[in-house]
Amino acid sequence: MKRKQAGITLTGFLTLLVVVGFFLFIGMKLFPMYQEYWSVTKALKGVANDSAVSTDPDSIRRSLDRRFEVGYVTNVKGRDIKIERSAQGALIVAEYEVRKPLLYNLDIVGKFRAEETKQAAGAQ
Repeated sequence: MKRKQAGITLTGFLTLLVVVGFFLFIGMKLFPMYQEYWSVTKALKGVANDSAVSTDPDSIRRSLDRRFEVGYVTNVKGRDIKIERSAQGALIVAEYEVRKPLLYNLDIVGKFRAEETKQAAGAQ
């Protein structure tokens, strides 16, 4: 009885290794961008829920700058945040773009937008 061997060939294994390596490389480039976005959204939620921060734009920006520094956010600063005030409070919007080099003249571009509403003191 002759049995045929089953398995992956060396060429197949190397091809699989290249494909998996390519996707891991892309993931290593994308993960820091999304990690920073999660830090931005966390900072915005923190400011929106912090009763010690008023709806004054300067106060919001100072608080965001401190939170961005703690969260290792480098692509967004407090001055980049749009704040629209109303009678109910303030709408805080962070809209930004991150560009990371991929290979030679190819870049990965991520566009991110996060927003939170900070209620004014006494507003329901």
